[in-house]
Amino acid sequence: MRARLATGKRAEDVAVQHLLASGLSVVHRNWRRPEGEIDIVADDRGTCVFVEVRSRTGSDQGHPLESVTGRKRTQIIRSARLFLDQEPTRASEYRFDVVGVVFADDGTVTECVHVRDAFQTDG
Repeated sequence: MRARLATGKRAEDVAVQHLLASGLSVVHRNWRRPEGEIDIVADDRGTCVFVEVRSRTGSDQGHPLESVTGRKRTQIIRSARLFLDQEPTRASEYRFDVVGVVFADDGTVTECVHVRDAFQTDG
């Protein structure tokens, strides 16, 4: 379990660096409430971006982006609504991005994929 948490933190670090290099600013990391959590909240020129970070080591379990299921999307949307209710933001719009990070067995990053506007709310 400890190794999994360390891999997740490393993936989030990689994602943050990628987002910063892409011109986004990071507002929150690991925003948590008992009802849910958001890996990264960023700002993209006035758009509030909720970022889910997924990672895998190797390719035995598929690509990390494949792990964002309908259930996971529902959890992220619920957490984002909670965030918007509890945190002040000047954002006029919001979107959901996903960053998938793949590590080689030796721990090096082999892939970092950023999917902007990866999914929408149903209403």
